[in-house]
Amino acid sequence: MKRILFVLMSILMVGTMLLTACGSPAPTAAPTEVPTTALPTVAPTAAPTEAPIQLVIWADDTRAPIIEDLAAEVLATYNIELVVELKASLRDDFQIAAPVGEGPDILFGVAHDQAGTLVANGLLAPVDLGDKTSDFVPVALGACTFDGVLYCMPYATENLGFFYNTDLVATPPATWDEVVTMGEALIAEGKTTYVLAMPGALDYNMYPFDTAFGGYIFGKDAAGGWNDQDLGLDSPGMIAAAQYLADLAAKGDIPMDFDWANNHALFETGEAPFIMAGPWALDRIRESGIPYAVADFFPSGPAGEGAPFAGTQGIFINAQSPNLLLAQTFLTEFVATQETMQKLYEAGKRPSAYIPVLNATDDPDLKAMGVAGANAVMMPAIPAMGAVWANWGSAFGLAVQGQGTPEENMVDAATKTRNAIANPLTGMVNVPGSYQAAAGCEADWAPDCAVTAMAKGDDGLWHSGPFNLVAGSYEGKVALDGTWTTNYGSDGLQDGPNYAFTLAANGTVEFSFDEATKLMTVTVK
Repeated sequence: MKRILFVLMSILMVGTMLLTACGSPAPTAAPTEVPTTALPTVAPTAAPTEAPIQLVIWADDTRAPIIEDLAAEVLATYNIELVVELKASLRDDFQIAAPVGEGPDILFGVAHDQAGTLVANGLLAPVDLGDKTSDFVPVALGACTFDGVLYCMPYATENLGFFYNTDLVATPPATWDEVVTMGEALIAEGKTTYVLAMPGALDYNMYPFDTAFGGYIFGKDAAGGWNDQDLGLDSPGMIAAAQYLADLAAKGDIPMDFDWANNHALFETGEAPFIMAGPWALDRIRESGIPYAVADFFPSGPAGEGAPFAGTQGIFINAQSPNLLLAQTFLTEFVATQETMQKLYEAGKRPSAYIPVLNATDDPDLKAMGVAGANAVMMPAIPAMGAVWANWGSAFGLAVQGQGTPEENMVDAATKTRNAIANPLTGMVNVPGSYQAAAGCEADWAPDCAVTAMAKGDDGLWHSGPFNLVAGSYEGKVALDGTWTTNYGSDGLQDGPNYAFTLAANGTVEFSFDEATKLMTVTVK
C-alpha cells in the first residue's frame, strides 16, 4: 500500500509542476490506471512479554500442593511465578538462610511461638491484612502480634483435648480426683491397666493438668505482655501438680514410659481410659477403632478448670525479600479466601483461624477441642521460652521417677531456667572461626554470632551452613552459650586444637556437631 501511495503522490507532483510552467491549461490526457503489485503479507508481531517475577515460598509437604494449585491463577493475574520449595525444618532452615540473604520470600506454616526469635532478630516483615483482618480469629491474630505489630497471617489454631473411652466411661470426669477414682475402679475391675495414658513429654502435654493446680510458666506485665522475670516453674501450683503426678506414679496408676506413640497405643487398645491428645493424633485414634469422645472441657483441680497451651500456625514474610508488596498481595488476594483456607483446614485437620471456614466446621472432635480451648493460653512467643522446655520436662520426669522430691526438682528447674534467661545465648551451639566474616558475621572468631549458630536437626546432630566461601584455608571450633567458656577442638576436648579445612576453589562449607562425642564434621563442596 505504501508503494501505491508513493506512485500516486509522484504523479500529482509532476502534474502540479506542468500546470505551473504553462500559463494556460494543458489538454488533459485520459486517466491511466497505475498498475499495482501485490505486497507480501507480514504477520503482526506480538508485543514483547516480560519474564515473570518469581515469588519463592518455603512450605512442608502438607501445605505445598495447596500453594502449587494457585500457581496458574497467580501467573495469569500478576505475571508472578510461584516457586514452592519443600522444607522439613522450616524455622531452622530459615534461621540459617535468611541472615545471609538466601531465604524465601514467604515462610508458609510456622508456629507462632517459633517466631519470637525470628522477630527479635529482624528476620520477619510486618504483615498488613487490610480489610481482611476481621476475617481472622482475634486470639490467633494476637498470637502473631509482637510489640503491637502483626507479623503473620494465621491459618490454623491447635490445642489439646481430653479424650475418653466411651465404652468404659459414660460421662467424662469433671475433676482430676474423679479421673483417678474412675480409673482406679476400672483397674480394680480388670478392665484397664492404667488410669491415664501419658501423652508424651511432661511439659506442653501436661499443661491442662498443671494449670488445674495453679501452675504457670510466665506471668504477664502491666501491659499484658509476657514477663520473663516472673517464672512459675517453682510456683506452689507447679510443685503441687508435680507432687500429684508423682503420687499417681507411686501407685502404678500411670505408665513410666512417656513415649508418645506407646502411650497413644495404650489408649487405642483400651489399656487406659483417658488421654490428653491433640488434633494431630485424630487420624490414628480414629483408625484404631476404639470408641471415644472428646470432652469440651478439661478436668478441674484446686485452682479450677485446666487450661491448655494453644498454638497458631502462620504464614510469614521474609524481611529481606525484594518482593514485599507482592508477597502481601499474594497472601491477601489468594490465600485469605474461603477456598484456600478450606483446603488448609482439610489438609491440616486443625481448627481454622479464618472465621468463615471455622463457622462451617462440622467435625465434632475439633469443635470440642475448640470449646475446651476457649480459655487456652497461647504459648509465650518470647526467646526466654526456649530456656524452659528441657528443664520443665526433666523436672516432672524426675519427680515421677522418684528421683528427688517434686519440690526439689521444680526449684532446680527454675534455677537453671533463670540462669539461662539471664544469659540469652545459653544453649547456643556455634562454630566460631576464621571464616565467619565471609559468612556474614561482623568479625571472625565470634562465638556469639547468630549467623553461624547451629540448629539441632531431626538426626540429633547440630548443623550449620552451607556458607559460601572463596578458595583458601580456614580454621574453627565449637563453642557453647555464645562464649569461649565451653569449647571443643578437633580432639573433642575442652580447649582442644582448631579444626582446619581448605577450599581448593570457591565453594561452601557445612558443619555438623555431635554433642555426645563432642566432635564436629566439616564438609566442603
